[in-house]
Amino acid sequence: MLKIRLKRLGKKKKPCYRIIVIDSRSKRDGKALEELGFYDPISKNYKLDLSKVYQRIKNGAKTTKIVQNILKNVQQ
Repeated sequence: MLKIRLKRLGKKKKPCYRIIVIDSRSKRDGKALEELGFYDPISKNYKLDLSKVYQRIKNGAKTTKIVQNILKNVQQ
């Protein structure tokens, strides 16, 4: 099963995340099938390619709770 989830980047105590599509059995920082955007929790910046996100969801990919919250904020 495919999941849309976060991949951690950045320095210690200064995280930055990429929003990726990956097989659910892979490790958190494993090789992504596709990168859909990024999220910076410190400055609350995010950028998503919404057409790709919704296409992946339509094809059966599941999102994590954090990614669902980011999508809600984008829609508002």
